[in-house]
Amino acid sequence: MFYVKESINDTLEIKVEIHDDNVFTTCPDCGVEICVDISELFSDGESDLYGTSIFCPECSKSILNERQG
Repeated sequence: MFYVKESINDTLEIKVEIHDDNVFTTCPDCGVEICVDISELFSDGESDLYGTSIFCPECSKSILNERQG
């Protein structure tokens, strides 16, 4: 089991088990919340939590359209 842990204060700590349906991030462009399958994200063996950004579908489309010109 993997989980995240956060101390709220000296006497209260929260642990939440990580599943494939409860990991989220926000799009770096618009801030919309995105559910992330971390097993898929890290399947390439090169991704990391600190250096990875995930764009929402709408922002991804905009970025691809800009690059295609």
